[in-house]
Amino acid sequence: MSTDQRGLLDEFLAGKKPALARAVSVVENHRAGFDNLLATLHARIGRGRRIGVTGPPGSGKSTLTAALVATYRSAGLTVGVVAVDPTSPFTGGALLGDRIRMESVALDPGVFIRSMATRGSLGGLAEATGEVADVLDAFGTDRIIIETVGVGQSELDVSRNADSTVVVLVPESGDSIQTLKAGLMEIADIFVVNKADRPGADRLRNELEIMLGLRSGETMKNVPAHHGVQLGRAMTKQERLAMNPAKAARDAGHMPDAAVWTPPVLGSIAVKAEGIEDLVSAIDRHFHYLERSGELHARRRARLRRRVVEVVESRVRRRLWTDAPLVAWLDEQLPSLEAGSKNPFEVADALLARTGDLLIRTTT
Repeated sequence: MSTDQRGLLDEFLAGKKPALARAVSVVENHRAGFDNLLATLHARIGRGRRIGVTGPPGSGKSTLTAALVATYRSAGLTVGVVAVDPTSPFTGGALLGDRIRMESVALDPGVFIRSMATRGSLGGLAEATGEVADVLDAFGTDRIIIETVGVGQSELDVSRNADSTVVVLVPESGDSIQTLKAGLMEIADIFVVNKADRPGADRLRNELEIMLGLRSGETMKNVPAHHGVQLGRAMTKQERLAMNPAKAARDAGHMPDAAVWTPPVLGSIAVKAEGIEDLVSAIDRHFHYLERSGELHARRRARLRRRVVEVVESRVRRRLWTDAPLVAWLDEQLPSLEAGSKNPFEVADALLARTGDLLIRTTT
């Protein structure tokens, strides 16, 4: 490390907030030495809990996040927020809408908020989101909240970067079936129907619970066959739940020591901080389930594996496409490609055959 980098690291390890901000900037923008910094901090990660907050635009994610932050701070916990905003078409930076909505907690010395631009990255997160979360974790932050940009059905990356994923929905989000398509049902560990004082909130919660009950496969398992049913016999509890998938999911979602996690469906009015205590309780319950079941270890191990893959892909791209002779050779192949005497797969194989030394060299 350079002298400046060593000084930054020393201040960071001493718990100085300005050093945290500088370290986050270095990592977010991939400035010189960012990889050395992350490598040095790696042994310190794994202590903070990571909570993803996602959902369609206008669902109140930022307001809910601010309420979550306030609740955690009242319990004496430090909180870091990585708020991913759309990219500005003029500056390429974040529009800072999330930070504006979190103004009530932004000045708290126990809170660190960083708005990040997606910069064209798909999946609702910026490319460096996980790296910034690692920096916050290494700093000793107790709770790290990752709020996605809110692009609807492509909000899937957050589940790979968080221990617990909260999906926020609102009654007026449109067709409820459309809202639940394409992965949101699969990534949610907890559902929150925000703005629960508006018409349609109870209906949306019920529809969510019905779908969760049907998805579990448990609801129809205990329904007796229609042949030979004793109509005079009272139904068992399991049979009654089987006929009511919403209640089955509701009961399972609030069971403290369930062997299988069923996402609870909660209601909240974030602007009034109503329902936030229930949400915090559900997040804690889910984390304890992850620990008890071994899923926490599995998720974090998968996250580390993906991190290695991401680093390899990034370094391979940089080594290949910044090598001037290789780029010149590729340009020379274009006439043959245009004439049809060569095809892209043939050229790609030849390119890889030429680049063995680039892929195995140790310098970056």
